[in-house]
Amino acid sequence: MTDLLFLGIDHPAVAAEDVAALSDWYCRVLGYRRWFQHEKPVWMLQAADQTLLEIMPVDQTHRPDRTTWTPGWSHLALRVADIEQAIVWLDTHNVRWGGDLTNAIGGGRVRNFFDPEGNMLQLLERSPRSL
Repeated sequence: MTDLLFLGIDHPAVAAEDVAALSDWYCRVLGYRRWFQHEKPVWMLQAADQTLLEIMPVDQTHRPDRTTWTPGWSHLALRVADIEQAIVWLDTHNVRWGGDLTNAIGGGRVRNFFDPEGNMLQLLERSPRSL
């Protein structure tokens, strides 16, 4: 019964110091498009595969330092077709890398990086045989 109720993840959300600037970065650098704007201000962005990402304003809570193993939601993994091409593209946008290219858990290759506000992202390339 639950497979008919729960279809998957609709969207992750990230709280931003500057909602407009961070939304611009996700659109310009990672290829999202603006899908819906709420007056709060909140932007819902849409990726090429139709998945959504919410960018919303922060509250006054202090941002803790994070690693991929820090408790709680850790990072947003972005699947790419060619990880080397994605790395070259992101290098042209001067992203801050969070480590080297390594083998991904479950197969494939992965590399961590950060958006302009310090949120951890991953590039993830999976081979068809690892899915």
